[in-house]
Amino acid sequence: MQARAESTDAMEKLGRKMAEATRSGSVIALVGDLGAGKTHWTKGFVAGTGSTAEVTSPTFGLVHEYSGGRFPVFHLDFYRLNSAAELVALGWDELLDQEGIVIAEWGDKFPEMLPPGTLWLHFTVEPDGSRTVRQSA
Repeated sequence: MQARAESTDAMEKLGRKMAEATRSGSVIALVGDLGAGKTHWTKGFVAGTGSTAEVTSPTFGLVHEYSGGRFPVFHLDFYRLNSAAELVALGWDELLDQEGIVIAEWGDKFPEMLPPGTLWLHFTVEPDGSRTVRQSA
């Protein structure tokens, strides 16, 4: 899968569409530079579950939980973490055992911590300012 988004609204629409096809228990790793659209995609994803929660970047809080939809969404940001041990201390293993979806921004920082079957989404800012989202195994 590869998709292009010309605006933040289009990026959120891509997230909503993905939420329709995602089952509880899934882990999604988001990879891309600052400003590539990871949080806007997540806003759309959370809305696509039926939640009305306000989605913000978890850069400073590190973990946000959004409820009120078909399943809870646990949104993490690995950007400020320095080690896998810090991730474990945040309750990573417990989050993976929850009924819900785990979305990890900057997932490529600790790929060894992500379970087999993780869906990888790579976000790229194109020269014209649009964003591309590419899925890989």
